[in-house]
Amino acid sequence: MFMIKNIGLLFFTLLVLNACYQPKRDCKAFKDGEFRFTTTIDNKEVTTTFIRKGELEVDYFEGKIDSSSIRWINDCEYVVKKLHPRNKAEEKSIHMKILTTTDNSYTFEYNVVGDSYKSKGIVIKTN
Repeated sequence: MFMIKNIGLLFFTLLVLNACYQPKRDCKAFKDGEFRFTTTIDNKEVTTTFIRKGELEVDYFEGKIDSSSIRWINDCEYVVKKLHPRNKAEEKSIHMKILTTTDNSYTFEYNVVGDSYKSKGIVIKTN
């Protein structure tokens, strides 16, 4: 009986400590800078690099340069909109939300504004 109480107390303590844990989110450190994002498209790993400064983001992907406007909702969320879309899909804005940060990277989720399907990724700050 004594051991069951101790296990219950230990479990309760771990549950309370886990509920109080908040992942690191120093989003301001990632508003400006040079970044790299790698993902898989059609079973091929591809990397894009981009520079974000103020309300502008310039992307470099497979030898092409593109630019987008950035509208920050708060320190950890922003909306990206292509300045020169080439098709209907590129006309749609993308909502980005930084979930966690480290010293040089952040984990984020994103979705097309108005869609419920969300994807996740990791961005590394290179400068």
